[in-house]
Amino acid sequence: MILRPRRAGRAVRGPLNADVRFPSRGLRNGNKETVLASSTSIPGGLLPFQACSSGTASRMSYEEDTRRTWRHTEGRRADRSLLLLELVRYATLAASSHNTQCWKFRIEERAISVLPDLSRRCPAVDPDDHHLFVSLGCAVENLLQAALANGLKGQTFFDASAGGALRVALESTKAVVSPLFEAIPKRQCTRAEFDGKPLSVEELRLLEKAATGDGIRVLLLTDWESREKVLEYVVQANTAQLNDPAFVGELKAWIRFSDDEAIRTGDGLFARSSGNPSVPRWLGHLLFNLLFTTKRENEKYATQIRSSTGLAIFISEANDKAHWVEAGRCYERFALQAAALGIRNALVNQPVEVSRLRPQFANGLGIGSDRPDLVVRFGRGPEMPRSLRRPVQAVLA
Repeated sequence: MILRPRRAGRAVRGPLNADVRFPSRGLRNGNKETVLASSTSIPGGLLPFQACSSGTASRMSYEEDTRRTWRHTEGRRADRSLLLLELVRYATLAASSHNTQCWKFRIEERAISVLPDLSRRCPAVDPDDHHLFVSLGCAVENLLQAALANGLKGQTFFDASAGGALRVALESTKAVVSPLFEAIPKRQCTRAEFDGKPLSVEELRLLEKAATGDGIRVLLLTDWESREKVLEYVVQANTAQLNDPAFVGELKAWIRFSDDEAIRTGDGLFARSSGNPSVPRWLGHLLFNLLFTTKRENEKYATQIRSSTGLAIFISEANDKAHWVEAGRCYERFALQAAALGIRNALVNQPVEVSRLRPQFANGLGIGSDRPDLVVRFGRGPEMPRSLRRPVQAVLA
């Protein structure tokens, strides 16, 4: 959807203590002729302690694990059972909230089912399991892209009666290796500053196309005014989250402070992925408690959003698990298309995670009763160290 900026509306006092004018018909995007992600990262305040990083041996082992994880399959898998295992591996390279990898896979001869792993829930940040089912959608999209590249066409069935299981039936077809499939090992949620340079009209068109699905639409906001208004909500929601001990405790539990810890668990938020040093867990806990402050985090998010080219708001026309899964598929396609174009993205989901603020955010967007699912910033920037994944055998049901 291409929206033009409007200046009419009412002024309100935002959480940054600045007057903010909300458009009477919602947030609007930039000029049509020129233009068409677990959000919390690890505290940036840990950066001054880079001298405390882990040893060279751990770093080398982490780099080796990274290369083994983020790769394409060499050659074709003639054995169907091995191929299906490889499709599961591609599915595990999808995004997930806090990198919890909250999924299980059941392999059949002609299908793969993707199941929620409720033991990996994040009840503080995701009490209704919205992000969990978005994560399942991301995994399904990777699976479908990889299946088609290997001569299998997938058809997805969502079974709400089975706890939200997704069954992907697979039939033989002509192999199609798409740019999105090729981009699977390149995709990452990049928690860094971007260069702020505008994208081309064609690039924005491709991103919008990838992000649109059944009952899901996306707003691409590239003008400064609209992004500043979203930032107001990010700061307000982030402040609420950081004042919640349960949220902070849950976040800390999923941080992997050192290379060794990231390798051992194969999951979670890796410290170096956010530009922080690798330190022992005891020291990471200490630094977290000393340096993880609301002021620092809000300033970091303001800098990161203002360095971005734009924001993508994913919106569902219905608030149910089937649409949450579809939103995940749309986001994963967006992220893969972005990676194929050399564009980075990162989730800034705070406005949709704080339930009491979500309706206000929806009202500010002018989307009525529809649910804002995800908030994603995008632009060009550096590649960061990558998160790891658990082995395929660990995610089989």
